Amino acid sequence: MKVVVASGKRKSAVARASVRKGKGLVRVNNVPIEIFEPALARTKIMEPLTLAGELSSKVNIDVNVQGGGIMGQASASRTAIAKGMVQFLEDKDLESMFMKYDRSLLVSDPRRKLPKTPLGRGARKNRQKSYR
Repeated sequence: MKVVVASGKRKSAVARASVRKGKGLVRVNNVPIEIFEPALARTKIMEPLTLAGELSSKVNIDVNVQGGGIMGQASASRTAIAKGMVQFLEDKDLESMFMKYDRSLLVSDPRRKLPKTPLGRGARKNRQKSYR
């Protein structure tokens, strides 16, 4: 049985999606996508599935995602799902459709958090200077 494992990253969230032949079931951390909360993250994760349309009902997808916040995990999951579907179905039309819709569906976001500076309170914020 053919199984494709694809990964997606966003900030510090890493998602691994395993795609196999099935009936269209999608689980994120063993939770069915239909009852995944919050709803905004659910719609973000569902984007590649709704774009693929009928093709998404031919595969079962299990996503394991760790690290980061809720929306970072959702973005990482959608990237992993889209990559996995393209690899599993080997469909060039699907890949070009994903790229036209949103490039971040197939390409992980390389942006990371800046490290804190020694004299400041964060990456960009510094202590206030007093001239008196």
